[in-house]
Amino acid sequence: MKLNEIARILESEFLAGEDKKDMDFKYCRGCDLMSDVLSTSAADSVFLTGLVTLQAIRTASVSGAGAIVFVRNKKPSAEVVALARQEDIPLLVTPLSMFVSCGRLYQQGMTGVHGNR
Repeated sequence: MKLNEIARILESEFLAGEDKKDMDFKYCRGCDLMSDVLSTSAADSVFLTGLVTLQAIRTASVSGAGAIVFVRNKKPSAEVVALARQEDIPLLVTPLSMFVSCGRLYQQGMTGVHGNR
């Protein structure tokens, strides 16, 4: 699924990386516990979280997540957005909850990082 389709489904806005709208994603990971995100590779995945911290950007970078969607309309600081731009990680914000966001993506055919449906 392309990032612009994810953005549409989640009613989100881009904060960084709008030029990467055509990136493809196979998996979705919704998590606020960064150690869980780091427990497996997140290549080809979009990372949904409510944590609008520098650690979320670093975690996405290390795990291989290709984009981050901040849920519950949480807005990161300028410092967080700057680090995402530096790491070349698109950032989006959705007004939807984590549960609804993951559910919508699942309903459209995305799976978790292990490919389970």
